[in-house]
Amino acid sequence: MKYRRCGRSGVLLPEISLGLWHNFGGGDDRVQNVAIIGRAMELGICHFDLADNYGPPPGSAEERFGSLLKQEFAGHRDEMFIATKAGHLMWPGPYGDWGSRKHLISGLDQSLRRLQLDYVDVFYHHRPDPDTPIEETVEALVQIVRSGKALYIGLSKYPPALFNRACTLLAEAHVPCLLHQLRYNLLDRACEAGQLPAVKAQGTGSIVFSPLAQGMLTGKYLNTTALPAGSRAERSDSIFLDAAKVAADAERVARLHAVAEKAGIPLTQLALRWLLQRGEVTSVLIGARTVAQLEECAAAAGQPALDDELMNLLNAE
Repeated sequence: MKYRRCGRSGVLLPEISLGLWHNFGGGDDRVQNVAIIGRAMELGICHFDLADNYGPPPGSAEERFGSLLKQEFAGHRDEMFIATKAGHLMWPGPYGDWGSRKHLISGLDQSLRRLQLDYVDVFYHHRPDPDTPIEETVEALVQIVRSGKALYIGLSKYPPALFNRACTLLAEAHVPCLLHQLRYNLLDRACEAGQLPAVKAQGTGSIVFSPLAQGMLTGKYLNTTALPAGSRAERSDSIFLDAAKVAADAERVARLHAVAEKAGIPLTQLALRWLLQRGEVTSVLIGARTVAQLEECAAAAGQPALDDELMNLLNAE
C-alpha cells in the first residue's frame, strides 16, 4: 500500500480506503466482516469510511464496526483513521436531517454511541443543505472539532461555489477542511467540470466514492440479459443501480472491458488505477462483500502509471 498526503495536512491516507456502506449492516455476516477488516489492515488499508445512515438499516454499520473495534480489533484504534458523516435523514421530526447545528451535533453524538468511541478522525457534512445558511453549518463543524469529538472536518458532494465558501469559513476559524468526498468513475466524470478544480484550488484532499460505478466497472454486468443472482442491480431494494441503468451504460462498459483485456489488466483494477493517476485524488473508496473482492481492489495500489496511449483510450470513453 502507498499513502498520499491529504491536502496541506499531516494526514496520510492509503491509496485504497474501505467504505462500509452496504456490506456491514444488520443482515451481513459478522465473521465475514471480521475477515474483511482484518485483511484490509494486513494490506495497509487503515482508513474506514462510515456514515450514520449506512447499513441497512441506518445506524447498523456503525454499530457493527463499533462492536468489531471493541472486541475483535481492541487495541488497534490508533492504527485506524475512522470517518463518519451526518446530513441525511436519520430520525423523525424537523431535526433529523440536513445541516443545522442541532442535526449535526446530535447526529455525531448518536454516531459516537453506536461506534463506542470518544471521537472520530474525520466528520463530514454528508450533503449540502439548500436552506440552512452555510455559516451555521460551518459553525457546527468548528464546534465539533473544538469539542474534541472529531479531529478533522470533511465535506461531501458540495457544488464548487458552496465548497469554496465553506472552505473559506472553515479556514477563517482555523479548522481547515481536510477532505472533499465526491462521486467519480470512468462512467461519471461530472466532477471534473468544477469539483476537482475546486479541490485543487483549495488545497484540500479528495476521496472518491463509487469508483466502480456500483459494480458496473467490475465486468460482472457484461451479460445484460441475465443479471447475476444476488447482485446489486438484480436486487429489488437497490435504489442506485437496476437493470435499466446497466443497459444504458452497457456499450461503454463493453468498450472499456475490451480496452482492459487488450492491456492485460482486470477492468476493476484498471478503473481504480485510472482514478489514482488523477493528481487531485488522494484516496479511492471501495466497498467489498468478500475478502477476494477486497484483495482484487487493493492490488490496484502502488502500481506504475498507465502509459499515455492507454490513458488516452480510457479518457476518450
